[in-house]
Amino acid sequence: MLNFLPLAEASSLAMSPLVYLTLILALGVLAQWLAWKFRLPSILLLLAFGFGLGQWTGVRIDDYLAAGSGYASPLLSAVGLFVAIILFEGGLTLKFNELRVSGLPILRLCTIAVAISMAATTLFMWKILGYDIRLAALTGAILTVTGPTVIAPLLRHVNPTRKVASIVKWEGIVVDPIGAVLAVLVFKAAMASDVDAAWASSGIAIGKMLLVGVLGGYLLGKLIEWLLRHHLIPDYLQPVFLLAVVAVAFTASNQIEKEAGLVTVTVLGIVLANQRSVSVRHILEFKENLRTLIISSLFIVLSGRIGIEDLNNSLGKGLALLAFLILIGRPLSVFGSLIGSDKTTRKERIFLAFLAPRGIVAAAVTSIFALEFEAAATAGSRFGERAGLIATQANELVALIFLIIIGTVAIYGLAASPLARFLGLASKNSTGVLFAGADAWARVAAKALHDDGHRVMLLDTNFTNISKAKMLGLDAHRANILSEFAEEELDFNGLGSLVAGTPNDEVNSIASQRFIHQFGRAGVWQLAAIDRDKHHKTAAASDVRSQTCFSGAPNHADLQRLVASGTVMKKSKISDIFTLEDFFLTYKGQSPVILFLSDEARGLRPAPTEIEKIAPGTTLYFLVAEIDEAGEKVSDSL
Repeated sequence: MLNFLPLAEASSLAMSPLVYLTLILALGVLAQWLAWKFRLPSILLLLAFGFGLGQWTGVRIDDYLAAGSGYASPLLSAVGLFVAIILFEGGLTLKFNELRVSGLPILRLCTIAVAISMAATTLFMWKILGYDIRLAALTGAILTVTGPTVIAPLLRHVNPTRKVASIVKWEGIVVDPIGAVLAVLVFKAAMASDVDAAWASSGIAIGKMLLVGVLGGYLLGKLIEWLLRHHLIPDYLQPVFLLAVVAVAFTASNQIEKEAGLVTVTVLGIVLANQRSVSVRHILEFKENLRTLIISSLFIVLSGRIGIEDLNNSLGKGLALLAFLILIGRPLSVFGSLIGSDKTTRKERIFLAFLAPRGIVAAAVTSIFALEFEAAATAGSRFGERAGLIATQANELVALIFLIIIGTVAIYGLAASPLARFLGLASKNSTGVLFAGADAWARVAAKALHDDGHRVMLLDTNFTNISKAKMLGLDAHRANILSEFAEEELDFNGLGSLVAGTPNDEVNSIASQRFIHQFGRAGVWQLAAIDRDKHHKTAAASDVRSQTCFSGAPNHADLQRLVASGTVMKKSKISDIFTLEDFFLTYKGQSPVILFLSDEARGLRPAPTEIEKIAPGTTLYFLVAEIDEAGEKVSDSL
């Protein structure tokens, strides 16, 4: 039997708690690294590592915890708090400007789709799998959730278009507390003595949710904004302060009404994300790191509690429910809710219809209410002659839901990326280049990459530069690389690196730092700064700069001068026969400047300042002076 109730008696363990916790941390980080290295969904590896840890050691987290059940369970309390932190962090990423394009689909997915999904799942559990209608409705409510614990890693893995990513992100974060609230309402209705009492208890619960969750979260967000705007919280304390506020808000809200805490922290995050008076970027960065640690630990711990016998007992019903959710339930709710909508394309609806992994919230909420149902069924005659059946079925629910979590994460995790690429909603290799600046050198480089099939985008505030870039057929936008528009509204799908190439070295440095979260430190580059070789008193500190790109470390003026003097962009492929040494001999005296490298393994990327060795099969994109038959340089103005 699988449940989230701590064991009645602690096992005699050969493994100390310190060793167990260390393994959780180490395996979580290892799984995340392997997922990044081999481009796999991290959740799959976390589930596999956790299951392997539990089977190999025979140890569960329950063995180290004191007894408790339901909301008193130490494990469930910790899981609930961690989920609250993740939802708050998710709320911090939800910007209202995203709703201009995708607001209607998001609204429908969070309302109509939820109702359709709950009704369809309830009917299937009741009529096909034979569950009591009350447990069937509870399961239907719980399985409406997806959640940032699984959505965020999948979006990072798939990297779809900005519009699709916004829809999936909003749905995953907003529907989580909605699903938890629906589960509370179902439970209250099931425990009521009659229909009138059910309506009354549900109405009171909804009122408390709105008052505590929505209004309370909004007012708390405005209070925190005021405190930060008046500098009443020191900078070094702000991330930890917000962490404590989230914990207190979640716990206090849950004391007033079960699961109201998830609503409170989600609204709190959204309020702080959309205020304009203070920056919360540094808080978001802290929470993103914390989220990675929490997700890794949670999936390792919870999957480690599953035994093979637990899976076997619920395997038949679990597979039937899984097939229904993936093939009927999710497509029915997506297509049914978005019917007649012109805000999404057919391809976008198909992708959304086959992306709904379940996460930790489903497991935690199921554990709580399954235990409550089981206790109510065994304690008295509330359910009459069906009490025994309900107690048995409630005991099965946790294993059933965990099978759904494993199945949906595995199937959607493996299928989402190929499906997105097939539908044209994600690039096969996100190795295109974002150019900050559209001066002549950048247009020459971008045009050559574009003509060779690579995605490029240029940003510049100079109207003439952007006009010339668009005349060359390039994707160019008149925008500041440091603007909110550039960071939050442009679609970077297919782009894997930034080349900060404006004439201003300070702008290049700031842009590189701001886009680390988008492309990673390995993907942000800038031109050589004019003061890079000056005395440390006058040169900018190295830690505010990113990697310097292009062979020979040319600065902006050098590149502009090269292009103005007749330098053109060419490409050459290195092989076993034509080596890097042969390349330099071929262009001896023409001083080629290698700008980009491209190969099958790593794709397109800016070239480093020093190139000593290049693997065969690598294509070089380089600037070189074009020589006519008379041996004179040919000038070309762009």
